Amino acid sequence: MSEYEEVKDWLSERGVRTVRLDTISLDGVVSGKYVSVAKFLSGLKTGWSFCDVAFGVDLANVPQLGFDYGSWRGEMADVTLRGDSSTLALDPHLVGLATVLCDLVDRDGAPLPVCSRSVLRRQVQHLTNLGYSAKAAIEIEATVFEESIDEARRLGFQGLHPLGGSAGALYVIARPVAFTRYLDAVTERLDEMGIAWEGWCDESAAGQVEINLPPTDPMTAVDNYNRVKLVMRQVAFERGHSVTFMARWSPEQFGQGAHINLSLYQDGENVFHDVQNSRSPSALMREFMGGVLETMPAATSFSFPTINSYRRIEELNGPPTTVSWGLENKSTAVRAICRDAKQSRIEYRIPSADANLYLAFAALLAGGLLGLQNHSDPGPSLDHMAWALPPGSVDTDTPERLPRSLSAATDALAADTDLTKALGPALVDYWIGTRRWEWFSFHTGGGDPQAGVSQWELTRYFELV
Repeated sequence: MSEYEEVKDWLSERGVRTVRLDTISLDGVVSGKYVSVAKFLSGLKTGWSFCDVAFGVDLANVPQLGFDYGSWRGEMADVTLRGDSSTLALDPHLVGLATVLCDLVDRDGAPLPVCSRSVLRRQVQHLTNLGYSAKAAIEIEATVFEESIDEARRLGFQGLHPLGGSAGALYVIARPVAFTRYLDAVTERLDEMGIAWEGWCDESAAGQVEINLPPTDPMTAVDNYNRVKLVMRQVAFERGHSVTFMARWSPEQFGQGAHINLSLYQDGENVFHDVQNSRSPSALMREFMGGVLETMPAATSFSFPTINSYRRIEELNGPPTTVSWGLENKSTAVRAICRDAKQSRIEYRIPSADANLYLAFAALLAGGLLGLQNHSDPGPSLDHMAWALPPGSVDTDTPERLPRSLSAATDALAADTDLTKALGPALVDYWIGTRRWEWFSFHTGGGDPQAGVSQWELTRYFELV
């Protein structure tokens, strides 16, 4: 049976009358359009038109100016959404609705250099070409509020009441029933959509929750991550709540991350596991981490994509602040977990909850692959706290600090020719332009990076990132 017939039967058997075409913008926003079943079927091979102006405006729908758009862009021309039929799923949010994840391609069918899903796929293919496969598990953090999204908007996203009370203690079971019911509704919908989840708990900030997804291949891991975020929003709206994935919505609360747990396999064996010494990284894990650390300042641009991302980076507040790795050390940027063959992995603790995880993950893999290629050495494990360290110098072993601002991370990326080549100059050049525009918009909009979380940030990021 052809793909067309299989998809047609799948839609018919489930009573689907509308298909939502989902793609992820560079800013990590789920974007797309709705089409009829007939229109969807007619575009299975050719795709569906999508205006490239989606890449020319920022989160406030303002045209981004001052940098080269690239040869792939026209003057408000159409690009093409091409559906990945393996991701077709029912969305219980609406009766008769199915969704499919799409890649963005040009008129000739070639992936756009700025299609974030394709950027990650290319790195996965590079890994495959070297004879490796990967498994990844992602941790999702968000904050849920008692107020509906309409109420939150009227309040300017300020003075909101975290769902579950104001206590921010971790792992508290005795939460108000509304908190538990919200997460129960989220996980029930994930079950209906066939998206696996391992568990959830409250996190360190008031109203904050963490959902853990099980290990799977990188593409599926990030696809599911984006779908879970959308489900969390849908369920919050339906239950009269609101939710945000801002890196830090309040200076009085801890920030929010999206940690990536990663292991590599060859011939079915976890090559991050050292058979001779299960308590130490394997030689291959060390090389991979070495490359990740070498490219980390530049890669930070993808993990901390907004002005607000850097408000999360505060000493002793949980997120890493240094270019560092350590055995079972959660204060470092890369935590090496060396146990048995099933559990040995690295935990990449940098990405904030507002990151486009296709790009952050692609940068992680690209750095690690450079490490394998160059036999990079990550140096010794940091066996003490990586926070609140004195400034480093060439005469000390104090690790380098992560970039502390959007402009600093952008400059680091612009200076890293190896990571640029690995990810593609067209993507990196365009990304740098958008990040400099983001910095410019914040400062011309009255923002002050030295002050607390601004109204500009809340208005721009609360609903969209």
